[in-house]
Amino acid sequence: QVQLVESGGGLVQAGGSLRLSCAASGLTLDYYAIGWFRQAPGKEREWVSCISSSDGSTYYSDSVKGRFTLSRDNAKNTVYLQMTSLKPEDPAVYYCATEDYSCSGYGDEYDYWGQGTQVTVSS
Repeated sequence: QVQLVESGGGLVQAGGSLRLSCAASGLTLDYYAIGWFRQAPGKEREWVSCISSSDGSTYYSDSVKGRFTLSRDNAKNTVYLQMTSLKPEDPAVYYCATEDYSCSGYGDEYDYWGQGTQVTVSS
């Protein structure tokens, strides 16, 4: 049974940092592109970042570029999203998801999703 579990969310002050984790069971994350999405209340789901399966290339939305860093630890079968300089517009539930072929900004192309982890930023 495939399961993705996000963790690491919480409350942080604006300008602070958090590291989110996406741990997998039932599949090997290294074989997949892993995307991160977020959804704030009343807003559409937004693509945040992706790490490719082929060469580990990373991609970021303009809203987080330069502040967020995506990495992969194959030994732990875990992907990390390091978030720094958090802003009042970053709060949302953050989700990780797998994509069979390559990074995509479209959530419909992703197959397995985690349950999400809440990020809250206080000003």
